[in-house]
Amino acid sequence: MEMSAAAGGLFSTYSICSTAAGIAGNICSFVLFVSPIPTFRRIIRSKSREQFSGLPYIYALLNCLICLWYGTPIVSPGIILVFTVNSVGAVFQLVYILIFIIYAERTKKLKMMGLLLGAFAAVVSVVSISICQFEPPNRQTFVGFFTVISLISMFASPLFIINLVIRTRSVEYMPFYLSLATFLMSLSFFAYGMFKQVPFISVPNGIGGVLGVIQLVLYWRYSRPNEEPTRPLLESNA
Repeated sequence: MEMSAAAGGLFSTYSICSTAAGIAGNICSFVLFVSPIPTFRRIIRSKSREQFSGLPYIYALLNCLICLWYGTPIVSPGIILVFTVNSVGAVFQLVYILIFIIYAERTKKLKMMGLLLGAFAAVVSVVSISICQFEPPNRQTFVGFFTVISLISMFASPLFIINLVIRTRSVEYMPFYLSLATFLMSLSFFAYGMFKQVPFISVPNGIGGVLGVIQLVLYWRYSRPNEEPTRPLLESNA
């Protein structure tokens, strides 16, 4: 009886820690999801996309949709917090993309619509193949590989910023709170993946956590008092 009670208490503590890590990851992810709001307020006020690029939001939507599918009970039972965070993220990214399309010039509007349809087609393909060709647990493995590729691609994007900070010796283009939120989100989902014993979640978020640490170290190394971002990072002709 004592051993059973001890095992029950350990399981309860383990479950609580796992849930806490997942909730923390959801909260930090929400901070990242709302961070572009000032950018889109500016777009709406000016009724122009200006020089902002819509590509990062296409990538983010694709990542959210793939991770959302991975977190569904039909693919990966027991990691519902992966499903919830990516459901919210997908809604945010879709809204951002639609605003971008509304205020973009005709050529960019058509290009963004094509990319959006392409992202949906890619997700539909992954969903269809995983349902028709795979049964659990092979289905989880199949979708998991796409999840890892998607997450690592997303976490690789700060490499550009890291390189820029080192070259310019300035954190002008690397907001501290955004870097901190990214690090905390990666750390939280790394812990969640470890608790749930899901390497498809823990491994890419572990990589993201390391990149987050690098960003924070660089911020500490190169930050100067009263330094503020002066222009958007997301500039391109896309």
